[in-house]
This record gives sequence, structure tokens and C-alpha cells, in this order.
Amino acid sequence: MAGPKVVLWVDSFTGAFSPEAVEAAIAVLEHAGYRVLIPQQDACCGLTWISTGQLAAARRRLENLLERFTPFVEAGIPIVGLEPSCTAVLRSDLLDLLPDDPRTRPLSEATRTLAEVLSEAGTHTGKAWNPPDLGDVVAVVQPHCHQHAVTGFDADEELLRQSGATIKQLAGCCGLAGNFGMERGHYETSVAVAELQLLPALRSAPEGTVFIADGFSCRTQADQLAGVSGLTLAQLFASRIESGGAR
Repeated sequence: MAGPKVVLWVDSFTGAFSPEAVEAAIAVLEHAGYRVLIPQQDACCGLTWISTGQLAAARRRLENLLERFTPFVEAGIPIVGLEPSCTAVLRSDLLDLLPDDPRTRPLSEATRTLAEVLSEAGTHTGKAWNPPDLGDVVAVVQPHCHQHAVTGFDADEELLRQSGATIKQLAGCCGLAGNFGMERGHYETSVAVAELQLLPALRSAPEGTVFIADGFSCRTQADQLAGVSGLTLAQLFASRIESGGAR
């Protein structure tokens, strides 16, 4: 397949628990005119070690990730992250944990979200690309906290608005916060946070409303507390591309 190359980073969470999201991302990126590369060797960002304070172990995993990704970065190929928390590690934590490694800043700057890469498709592929028509879609959208704090959600929001979808975008945390909500003594707090925005929005949503969340934690919280299965942005777009709803 012709087109500019991108590396699709299959992080541990997405690869293990949501492989269908990987397939959807490949389909959408190829539809936008990109050639998708997936490294054969795993590359863990050490997020779970960072969130539990095991920074030495996290650094070892990030050093391994640098070995995997630096050849692509040096070749000018962007790294496309799927899980917001892992993508945020490369955009932010990597610089803090390995500040003296000359490979860190180029990798951080080469790391893009899926929405950012899709938004730039016309510039890089020479092919005008628009998101599929979602004019009949009503969606509750839960940006991940790391999207709020590090990567931003503007590109995702703009793509959804271009698609014609009617969206209710939530501003608060889902309450799970990675391992926090899974730890003994945190459950009640986790549910209380979810009750601030996420759960009321899901309960009051009209029938047929779609729940969109790129974060694995956010989808897990909605599933376990409200019985609502979420989709990633890539899955929503891919479902319409495959059904012929692309523009």
C-alpha cells in the first residue's frame, strides 16, 4: 500500500483487552491514506509501574521502548498511540524519567494521538479525508483524564463535530483512575467520582446513545457500574467506513 508510514503502537492494555480497537485503528488510518506499521516486538511504557511508584522498573521499560521506537523516529515516522494514558507517558513522563537520554525528546515529539494524525491526513497523504457521516449518532463522550492534562482532546472533538454527531462531552473523571479504583478501600470513592458526571449521563442518555471513550479505564468503569459497553473513536469511525458510510 502506498502512502506515508505511521507506526501504530499496540500498548499492553489495548493489545490484551481490546484487540478489536487495534483492527479499527488500522482500518481508519488506511482509509485516510496512511501505510500502517506495527512493530513485532512489544513496547511497554511502564505506566503501571509509574502509577504505583516503581520508577526504576518503569525506566527499564522505557529504555526498552526507546530501543524499539527510535529507528522509526529517526526515519521520520510518527508513533500513533491508542490508549491515552500510555500516549501521555511518551509525551510527558518519558521526559521526566529519562531526561538525559537524547532519544527521549524526539520520540516524545513524534508521538501523536489517532485523532491528531487523522486531522493531518490531507497534509501528509495528499488525499482529502473527512470523518465518516455520523449525523444520526448521539454520543456521550468521556475524554480520559490524561487527554485533559497532557495530549488534549481538541482534535477528537473537532473530528466528531465534522462527522455531524451530536455529542455530550463530559468534563470530569470517570473515577476508576487506572489501578486506583481497583485497590482495597478506594471503591466507594471511585463510584462517588463516577456519580459526578459519567453515571448520570449514561442513565439519562436516550435509547441508542453511543458511549465513546478511548481510555480502557473509562470503558471499564462504564461497563462495570452501568452495564454500558463503550467504543473507541476508531471503532466508531471504522464501523461506518466498513458499512459504506464514509464520505
